[in-house]
Amino acid sequence: MNGITTNEVASMPSPARYTLWQLVRYALSLGTWGFGGPVALAGYMYRDLVERRQWISESDYKEGLALAQLMPGPLAAQLAIYLGYVHYRVLGATLVGVAFVLPSFFMVVGLGAAYVAFGGIGWMQAVFYGVGAAVIGIIAISAYKLTTRNIGKDKLLWAIYLSSAAVTVITREEVVWVFLGAGVLVWLWRAPPKFGGARHSIAAPVAGWFALSAIDWHKLGQIGAYFAYAGSFVFGSGLAIVPFLYGGVVKEYAWLTDRQFVDAVAVAMITPGPVVITTGFIGYLVAGFWGAVVAAGATFVPCYLFTILPAPYFKKYGKRPAIVAFVDGVTAAAIGAITGAVIVIGQRSITDRITAALALVTVGVLWRFKKIPEPVLVLIAALIGLVVHPLLIHR
Repeated sequence: MNGITTNEVASMPSPARYTLWQLVRYALSLGTWGFGGPVALAGYMYRDLVERRQWISESDYKEGLALAQLMPGPLAAQLAIYLGYVHYRVLGATLVGVAFVLPSFFMVVGLGAAYVAFGGIGWMQAVFYGVGAAVIGIIAISAYKLTTRNIGKDKLLWAIYLSSAAVTVITREEVVWVFLGAGVLVWLWRAPPKFGGARHSIAAPVAGWFALSAIDWHKLGQIGAYFAYAGSFVFGSGLAIVPFLYGGVVKEYAWLTDRQFVDAVAVAMITPGPVVITTGFIGYLVAGFWGAVVAAGATFVPCYLFTILPAPYFKKYGKRPAIVAFVDGVTAAAIGAITGAVIVIGQRSITDRITAALALVTVGVLWRFKKIPEPVLVLIAALIGLVVHPLLIHR
């Protein structure tokens, strides 16, 4: 075939049913309206791109989810980057990644400016009181759909799924060794390696100019180095990075007080897009706009590289039985972790009968009315929080 090998043919992207700019617009929209953190965002991408629009195949989504779980960094951003890579390679991955992250970055910078100007964000806690409960309902529906679609009747995958969910609930974090172990287990069970044959390795090896004269270059260097380290070596998604950040931002460098750090996490939870964008808010409090740029950039650039560098190997060898089995195992563990995360996050967000009712009503509405936009439910929940939460505090 003109010197092109079978593997190279398999790794070539199939004709896309969408343009690159359609996908970029979708990523921009998801980054603007996608509440709920990495679990919900992964569910939205599956629902919108695999089920509804059928732009991305089931297998490509599963490969992206597996890679995002195995590599350090924020799951939702890595999954979006990989899905951009599927048909439009590095250009697609880059544009989709930037479009996904930018809306929430500008939001947290704006909130950071308001925080510094007016002091504190008590009203945000009221908003999150309602939004957090509604988000649990959204995540629960997403986890249910992922489970029923991907686990099927395979007893081994169910065992992995349930075990991963249990580990997530007990440890309150996503354990990368569970994903790796699950992948290896299914690989050895379904397609054990034949020793002596050929072996293939799948190991993987933006800004403007504002007040440059006022920049504290030493502090920016510290911020860049620390957040690059955080983005490179912290596994798990969303809030998994929070304890790590607390140790450096509050304890080691004393950039923020305990209260400021808690407020930073609250900002991340009530804004759409990836939860890890809290690094942008932290960076703003420490060193203004350029602190936000450096902190967010240093966090997301490693995850971008950890996605596009191994992506060609996933595309080239991803259809081999051994790799399919490995991805199935990792996917089952990942979905189990997502289900477990519903319980973990629910314990933080559902604190009384009102929040429990909000979560249940959200599940019921999404179950009954399939096409209702989640942002509408989130907005209603935020308004309820603004009204109810102050009454509860002063009761």
